[in-house]
Amino acid sequence: MKNILEKLFAHETLTQGEAEQVLVSIAEGKSNDAQLASFMTVYLMRSITPDELRGFRDALLQLCSPVDLPDTQAIDLCGTGGDGKNTFNISTLASFVVAGAGGKVIKHGNYGVSSVSGSSNVLEHFGYRFTTDVKMLEHSLERSGVCFLHAPLFHPALKKVAPVRKQLGMKTFFNMLGPLVNPARPRYRVTGVFSPELARVYNYLAQEENENYLIVHALDGYDEVSLTGTVKIFSRSGERLSDAESFGMKKVQPVEILGGTTVEEAAAVFQDVLSNKGTVAQENVVIANAALALQCLGLHAEISDAVCAARESLHSGKALRSFSQLLSAN
Repeated sequence: MKNILEKLFAHETLTQGEAEQVLVSIAEGKSNDAQLASFMTVYLMRSITPDELRGFRDALLQLCSPVDLPDTQAIDLCGTGGDGKNTFNISTLASFVVAGAGGKVIKHGNYGVSSVSGSSNVLEHFGYRFTTDVKMLEHSLERSGVCFLHAPLFHPALKKVAPVRKQLGMKTFFNMLGPLVNPARPRYRVTGVFSPELARVYNYLAQEENENYLIVHALDGYDEVSLTGTVKIFSRSGERLSDAESFGMKKVQPVEILGGTTVEEAAAVFQDVLSNKGTVAQENVVIANAALALQCLGLHAEISDAVCAARESLHSGKALRSFSQLLSAN
């Protein structure tokens, strides 16, 4: 690690092979906390290169516990986090809306690091028990349309760095990796990222893969469709700009989609939205993100149709039933 740090402090970048090897070394416990913090800080001060991100991704996929689920049309809705916006659990809620509308979701998630409540925090609050048992995950996917992969259970390297990430309390390059290293490797994904530079790197890497994807970055900094302004969406066919009007909705204010200051407050918003007791702004932002996923899956060609399907899933109680089935299948 010392040689790698010296290279990075000299403003050099890592080759793909070096990036892969250093993450393997971290997973093997060969770096102390001070070295890990220094290593992570580098990528707070400059952009990550495609070779570095590719190497880090390959290392985590090489080291992860494999998840061999049936080859199905499943999607992962996942954000990098680290946008500092403290929204409620939008992509997690959207996952159940997608399932209620007929999609399958293999969601990869973790505890919040730079936010109050990550997907793992809120699911754990409701009594969900994380597992690596493939049979249980398969049963969950079949029964509820959703299965959840708690990242630290599947990625030993993430376990090694979790305490340092928590102490730093801000986004690190591990946030950048989360959406890229779902151990089940679903063939569809909608990924939200916190910066335009990272969106372009993600798009570059995604074009190398045999998958259908949408990469989302709100120009005002959100790693999801926030409906607070314009969002840039990257896909295999190019780039486009969307806003609330594109989804047939009204613009929302940032304060309307906050997640609270505790896991309990975030969970209360989560429950309210699923129970049709949320605000119009809360519902719409979940529906918009779910609609993108339904479009990515090919279930609806037009975003207006996808929005209608997502809204029906939420208002009919199908999304809530998916959530209840996930908990009961656990």
